[in-house]
Amino acid sequence: MQLVRSVLYLPASNARAIEKARGLDCDAVILDLEDAVAPDAKAEARQAAVAALEAGGFRGRVGVRVNGLDTPWGADDLVALSGSKPDFVVAPKIESAEAVREAAARLPEGMPLWIMIETPLSVLRLDSIAGAGAPLAALMLGINDFGERMNLVLGPDREPLKPWLAAVVAAARGHGLLAIDGVVNATDDSDRLEAECRQGRAFGFDGKSLIHPNQIAAANAAFSPSPEEVARAREVVAAFATAEAEGKGAIRVGYRMVERLHLDAAHRLLARHAAASTSPSDRPI
Repeated sequence: MQLVRSVLYLPASNARAIEKARGLDCDAVILDLEDAVAPDAKAEARQAAVAALEAGGFRGRVGVRVNGLDTPWGADDLVALSGSKPDFVVAPKIESAEAVREAAARLPEGMPLWIMIETPLSVLRLDSIAGAGAPLAALMLGINDFGERMNLVLGPDREPLKPWLAAVVAAARGHGLLAIDGVVNATDDSDRLEAECRQGRAFGFDGKSLIHPNQIAAANAAFSPSPEEVARAREVVAAFATAEAEGKGAIRVGYRMVERLHLDAAHRLLARHAAASTSPSDRPI
């Protein structure tokens, strides 16, 4: 199972941060060529990203966020990455299925594409975008850009954002994609980070985008099954394995009725638990 509980952005131009990231316990690292890099440093950052990919040594998956194809740097980013083969590529500010397919057409065959949902048009076209087909693999909510363009005032509860949190997850689930929540900018506010992680998990996200290593532990904890969830899932699996449950669509487990759909959910949760219990370097890509 592919875990994306903690997805850490790093400026591709920051060699020290990249070296430190090789030993971090995050599920994925994204070397950023877009927002975190000034225009006059784009070419240098691109070269640094390629060098980091060739050097390897990361515990988890490594992706690269490229510049948009409507910028002077996007096409060159994709050409440079075609030979270095990151585990995935992130395309920013996608607003149509056509834009998904245009980015995908420039990737090596089979390379997963993650896309940023971060504009009003992108959320209005979620179903079409999410249904663009392979190699699209994940939707990432870009809260900073989206909030700015929507003129949202976001407090700790993210109340104005809630309809779009649900919409992104629904689009991802409807088309078999991963859903990754947006960042917390206040890197020293652990309470807010933990609250947003719990909220993202409650809305159904698979993980959270991060901008600082000190955010990794909270994300990993929030998006991993709790001991109580694991115990309940094992109870459901064991109950359906009994002779009394054979051929039945619903059975009683403890004080509740459960159906076959709950059995499927229990198997998924236990697979997630097993994956979360292994080192990132031991997980299949």
